[in-house]
Amino acid sequence: MKKETGKKVRLLCRVFFAGYILLLIYLMFFSEEWGRSILGGDYRYNLVPFREIRRYLKYRGTIGSWRVFLNLAGNVVGFMPFGALLPALKEKAAGFWRTALFSLELSLFIELSQLVLQAGSCDVDDLMLNTLGGCLGYALHRLVVSGGKHEKEKN
Repeated sequence: MKKETGKKVRLLCRVFFAGYILLLIYLMFFSEEWGRSILGGDYRYNLVPFREIRRYLKYRGTIGSWRVFLNLAGNVVGFMPFGALLPALKEKAAGFWRTALFSLELSLFIELSQLVLQAGSCDVDDLMLNTLGGCLGYALHRLVVSGGKHEKEKN
């Protein structure tokens, strides 16, 4: 990729990344449609790994498969843009482990903020699913980048 094109792509990724972070903050703390409110309400937290995942799977008949899918896949898919965009922000891309660590750190910050602010619910399962999403986003980034390199080699 030409140096000038690379700068434009990084700038565009920074704009998308900033928008993504703002959307994430809104959805995690302020979206009443997702049961979020800093003004109080019914508050729950889970610090036992896999407890909520098992509960959702066990009661999927009662709560509905769609809601189970939205919760579990939503936590993974919701962090995929983070993992895909983070390596594209700088000229020297972040590697897998750095992206995984930053995904874990951002998710931990969100979950601890939800615990302190009692907005949404603090859930260790969300931490694991979000980190997985960041890792899958990184894999998607690598697939796109390596796919572009293969196309360039063919020409």
